[in-house]
Amino acid sequence: MQDYRKLDVWNRSHLFTLKVYQITRGFPPDEKYGLVSQLRRASASVPANLAEGCGRSSSTELARFAEIAHGSASEAEYHLLLSQDLGYLPDQSHVELSREIAEIKRMLGGLIRRLRDGKPSKN
Repeated sequence: MQDYRKLDVWNRSHLFTLKVYQITRGFPPDEKYGLVSQLRRASASVPANLAEGCGRSSSTELARFAEIAHGSASEAEYHLLLSQDLGYLPDQSHVELSREIAEIKRMLGGLIRRLRDGKPSKN
């Protein structure tokens, strides 16, 4: 078990989630239980799965939860695209958030590889 707050990717994904919550406040009210809920849930799932994986007893389990987090990051990435295409997310915000989630996915991939190879994780 390790402290998830020490993972760079957890910190980055937590900040990303905070940004998503902030930006979705401006989405239309009729999307509260639709796209807003889905985007927030997918975003929050990334750091939540990392936290849960860190609470498990092995690096194999942490790698499994990191893979789930990677899937959630891909889901959030799609919801960002949908939000832009529907006109809810300004182009500049989409670019910034898409770059951030792509970097988080890259970091998760590195973490997963290190865990599978049996190397210590700082990501």
